[in-house]
Amino acid sequence: MKRLPSEQMKLIVTSPPYNLDKEYETKSSFDDYLEAQKSVISEGVRLLHDRGTLCWQVGNYVENGEIIPLDAVLYPIFRQHGLKLRNRIIWHFGHGLHSTRRLSDRYETINWWTKSDDYTWNLDTIRVPAKYPGKRHFKGPNIGEISGNPKGKNPGDVWEIPNVKSNHLEKTIHPCQFPVELVERLVVSMTDLHDSILDPYMGVGSSVIAALKHGRSAYVCDTVREYVTIARQRVHQWDLGVFKTRPMGKPIYDTSKPRGGQS
Repeated sequence: MKRLPSEQMKLIVTSPPYNLDKEYETKSSFDDYLEAQKSVISEGVRLLHDRGTLCWQVGNYVENGEIIPLDAVLYPIFRQHGLKLRNRIIWHFGHGLHSTRRLSDRYETINWWTKSDDYTWNLDTIRVPAKYPGKRHFKGPNIGEISGNPKGKNPGDVWEIPNVKSNHLEKTIHPCQFPVELVERLVVSMTDLHDSILDPYMGVGSSVIAALKHGRSAYVCDTVREYVTIARQRVHQWDLGVFKTRPMGKPIYDTSKPRGGQS
């Protein structure tokens, strides 16, 4: 990150390690973990365009059965840099590790920060179908006219997107892989064509695919050589036109099937 020029990135989107001693990280003291995060966040702020967005996707740090929500402890770090929190997007998914002595974790958060009040925001690109598309005003000066936006409704701050498990068509060896669709929504709504995107913890390159799909440039890095190799292979498959992703906006359940299968 230090080699890159300042204020270049319109979107910085990533999911850092949670200090849980996964195969791609070395567990340290929680204080050391926070210091490492401060360093990366500081560089991210330097690289962020004045009209840019920084999206930090995290879950919980767990120690002896007690959880610490990482977005809560990281919040002061972002505020110290003068960033403004626009949304705390809830990424909800139906499958994951099962807990026995507490409720099973079924969501993580994407904290959406901006440098200024003049940030890139393209809501129309991620609108979802209205629940009642033909609903009309029943009184007032607009009586009889369609009451909702004809392009669809704002999706809100709870996003239900399947996480990448063994039956997911994007699955690789990475144990905590970004679904491309999750990054796509951020890419199309928070950047414009040809903008630059950075993922400092790229894993197997889902952010790269999301950027390339929509005509953006991607800058990424990771410390695990095997993940970098897989990311290069995925990009090559994309260039060849054979890489498949779960379509953005696809319903999670197929209502055409009698029993309703997850898609």
